[in-house]
Amino acid sequence: MAFFSESELSAIADALGDTVDGLSGSEIGQLLSAARIEDRHPLLGKRHRLFNAFAGSQNKHQDRIHVIAFIRKAMKPSRFVRDSERFEPLRMNLNRALSFAGMAVDAAGNLDAIERARTLTEASRRAQELRADLVSRKIHPDVLHFCREELLAENYFHAVLEATKSAADKIRSRTGLVEDGSALADQALGGPQPMLAINALATENDRSEQKGFCNLIKGTFGMFRNPAAHAPRLYWHMTKEEAEDAFSLISLIHRRLDQATMPSKPGTG
Repeated sequence: MAFFSESELSAIADALGDTVDGLSGSEIGQLLSAARIEDRHPLLGKRHRLFNAFAGSQNKHQDRIHVIAFIRKAMKPSRFVRDSERFEPLRMNLNRALSFAGMAVDAAGNLDAIERARTLTEASRRAQELRADLVSRKIHPDVLHFCREELLAENYFHAVLEATKSAADKIRSRTGLVEDGSALADQALGGPQPMLAINALATENDRSEQKGFCNLIKGTFGMFRNPAAHAPRLYWHMTKEEAEDAFSLISLIHRRLDQATMPSKPGTG
């Protein structure tokens, strides 16, 4: 029967016990019990607690069946109904660890067999190829930043998601607003007196273009920026070509935001 190696167990425990995106201490206790794994050192930090429990289970049973049972129970989407924004970050981190064992958790929470990863070469190649194509498209440098290997390790969608977040961050830095999503776009770019204007707003065509740009940003946020609340449904497979098209769109948004001005309010000009 196959075993997880010590390094694989360590990576899996690190992902599941991650301080930001991992399981809570109480969740770990419940899941270890459900998977019939002895909680050998419950007072240790989460990562070391999980590693010791997993290693002890494999040594005791001479297989990895109970560790796999823990992963399957931990990644059931139904567990995340009340805090669905936790699912995708945890799944992404876990899949990065599982890839070296030839496994991956899909969006439905199923544990599937995949081609075993041996190095980060593939992620590096993907990043280099995508970056070369985007450079030829003259993509905005703030978007190219999100073609890093770690963001492409699982799929292109995550890199696009992070790039979309950068557009929201740019709007907040320009305006001082703290909102997100549609509310941010509406407050910064909507209405008769927007905080950021992409033209002089002097004619009906100007105002129509401004409104269209605001709607474009809201549509982009809705499609890519907000998958957390609907992660299993929206976290689709994205091809390299689709990622390039999405990056081009986000690049356009960045360029228009860079060129936008902050009109004086009536009575202050």
